[in-house]
Amino acid sequence: MNHVHRVPAAPILALALGAALPAAAAQATATKPLYERLGGLYPIASVVDAFIERLYVNDVLNANPAIRAARERVPKAGLKVHLTTMVCEATGGPCRYVGRSMKDAHAHLNITPKEWTAMVADFRKTLDDFKVPAVEQEELLKIVGTTEPDIVVGAKAVSQR
Repeated sequence: MNHVHRVPAAPILALALGAALPAAAAQATATKPLYERLGGLYPIASVVDAFIERLYVNDVLNANPAIRAARERVPKAGLKVHLTTMVCEATGGPCRYVGRSMKDAHAHLNITPKEWTAMVADFRKTLDDFKVPAVEQEELLKIVGTTEPDIVVGAKAVSQR
């Protein structure tokens, strides 16, 4: 990645200036769905694209033969579409995820806590690269954390790592 993608400036400026806005305007900004605060579908798709590219070169994940085999079967573009749609829906956007459940999609991958931690670290790095504000990052990580018990072998949803 030679250049840094950024979340559109308008939502970030609104967040940064929230303290300077009148109380009603600041509250309206704070109550916007996460989807809107992230800038909508295109910025979400851009982050997902970069995140998936980062996952595909992650040595921890690539050491899992089941993940390697799944990557050979599942087109990267399709994965990006599904994840973009899922994030869009989960953050209050208009999209509807129509893929398999997280449990069904990941059951055969035997994902370990170490691999989960590596994925979350890559997600954080990607969000940082896109200058996603801390509040929105934490909301996204909470959403991602809810999927851990369905993805990680033996997980008990205790981490957001």
